Amino acid sequence: MALKEELASIVSPEDVSDDPVTLDTYSRDMSFAPPIKPRFVVKVENVDEVKALVNWANRTATPLVPVSSGPPHFRGDTVPSVPGAVMVDLSGMKRIFRIDRRNRVAMIETGVTYPQLQPELNKQGLRLPMPLLPRANKSVVASLLEREPTLVPRQQWSSLDPLRCTEIVWGDGQRLATGDAGNWTSMEEAWKKKQAASGPGGPGQTDFFRFVSAAQGSTGIVTWVSVKCELLPELHKLFFVPARRLDDLLDFTYRILRFRFGDELLILNNFTLASILGVGAKDIKARAMKLPPWVVLVGIAGRNILPRERVEFQEKDITDIARQFGLQLLPEIPGAKSSEVLEAILHPSREPYWKLDYKGGCQDIFFLTTLDRTPGFVSKMHSVAGACQYPVSEMGVYIQPVHQGASCHCEFTLPFDRNSSKETTRIQTFFTRASEEMLEQGAFFSRPYGIWANLAYSRDAQTTMVLKKIKGIFDPNNVMNPGKLCF
Repeated sequence: MALKEELASIVSPEDVSDDPVTLDTYSRDMSFAPPIKPRFVVKVENVDEVKALVNWANRTATPLVPVSSGPPHFRGDTVPSVPGAVMVDLSGMKRIFRIDRRNRVAMIETGVTYPQLQPELNKQGLRLPMPLLPRANKSVVASLLEREPTLVPRQQWSSLDPLRCTEIVWGDGQRLATGDAGNWTSMEEAWKKKQAASGPGGPGQTDFFRFVSAAQGSTGIVTWVSVKCELLPELHKLFFVPARRLDDLLDFTYRILRFRFGDELLILNNFTLASILGVGAKDIKARAMKLPPWVVLVGIAGRNILPRERVEFQEKDITDIARQFGLQLLPEIPGAKSSEVLEAILHPSREPYWKLDYKGGCQDIFFLTTLDRTPGFVSKMHSVAGACQYPVSEMGVYIQPVHQGASCHCEFTLPFDRNSSKETTRIQTFFTRASEEMLEQGAFFSRPYGIWANLAYSRDAQTTMVLKKIKGIFDPNNVMNPGKLCF
């Protein structure tokens, strides 16, 4: 009870919960992470409460697990790895501090979601590139920190784009604003001087925001960020480039990336596209049978300067490029119309979450590779699926070029019935074996959740040593989400 009273002195008493039902919801997610019940759930509303909570955790040696998105969670990163942890729920920090149309920058708190942010940006003629159909309660900041790929590779100049400046409360309780904001005396003074939080580097010569990227909350808690936005298109079209084999689409995609044509550029197999468009298992299965096995989605956007002319010349040039590789640029394919797909990918997922609509559960395997190697990974996944008696026709594949096409995000989605112990056991075996096979084939697990952490760090002693040194600097008492990554 003493601990609960101490927490209630930091935040409002009603924001501290030890209700068994509430604790149980935070003790597990949709992944195979072993459930561990936290001791308390604390909802914070501002950076001062976060700082006080981290200082309290250091005094009492209490583990903290930050979470900012609503359920369901899928990766085990918000499930405590040790008993006695306190969940730090940041979902109530929903302020949009500023939208700077001139510099195309927005400053937002950690609990802001895509459905909250995008309409406000649209009022200023802006938008933020999104991942593929994020959950409606997905934190924008969490998505950016976890480097979830966005759909517009030509706008991504580094692996962390469009993330810019951040405010971090480190594991030792110190507070730091990174990038341009590190030189500010206050937000208000910076705005009076028309300064924008657009430069991510610094303060000094160190890009501190990289220490919290894909760290799963193990070095500190981010309370706000600035993001680089893009102009809202005045004219926007989507086209399909279908093919029977993935290999047939690679040279075309490389050429589009080389010329920086298009906006949205991604590759889906028929099951993933059907899952995006369909409602319920029956509809998804029927759509998948109609759709071509593979398709490139190419979005072309015209903005404030000659928008129609921009769309017209790109459509013509991309059509010519497709013909050079024996392909077609089409506004419609069997089973899908461009208008309905564009409407879907420009917004967060409907309910239920699109990956759960087929069977009620799913497990993802994703990593970074290069585009030319993706057919080999797909072939290997099919081979492992056959060995584990998993139906290949129900496997979703999503390939997203990132960082101007220098690499790509390769993702396999494996639906299963969570209420069936037989299917759950089978998918767990499949997931473990497939993850090991992907690593052997050269997959780079840049976001090592769960068992991927052991697979990745056991092979890289030097990186592991450096990360542990960094952890010791910023979180010397190991209170921030202990047990994740290599900590």
